[in-house]
Amino acid sequence: MIIILEAEYELTAIRAQGAGGQNVNKVSSAIHLRFDILASSLSDWLKEKLIQSKDNRITDEGVLILKAQQFRTQEANKKDAIKRLHEIVNAANQVKPMRYATRPSYGSKQRRLQSKSQRGQVKQLRGKIAAD
Repeated sequence: MIIILEAEYELTAIRAQGAGGQNVNKVSSAIHLRFDILASSLSDWLKEKLIQSKDNRITDEGVLILKAQQFRTQEANKKDAIKRLHEIVNAANQVKPMRYATRPSYGSKQRRLQSKSQRGQVKQLRGKIAAD
């Protein structure tokens, strides 16, 4: 688990989008989180992995931008944005195991061919009956 220091990301309060009545126009409850990947204290290979990812929240300059507006309070949205940032970084830190090619066993091939031939026989029996 990677810990990101509070000084490495910038939180900005903005007005939330969508329905919410009169309060939505007055209160800045949504949070914009900006995390500069290249300027962070992450390891070089993790920075490279994050930037190479196909995530559209990462700009060309290497800044990850998250918008949290799920909750009504600013504090809850701050916690949500920070939690999502940690999830993204920790997901990139996971190393996927190497895949290797396998072949179907002899028995599985035989079962597949047997079921195909049975299915073909069933379909053949559906034909018209020849009248003599």
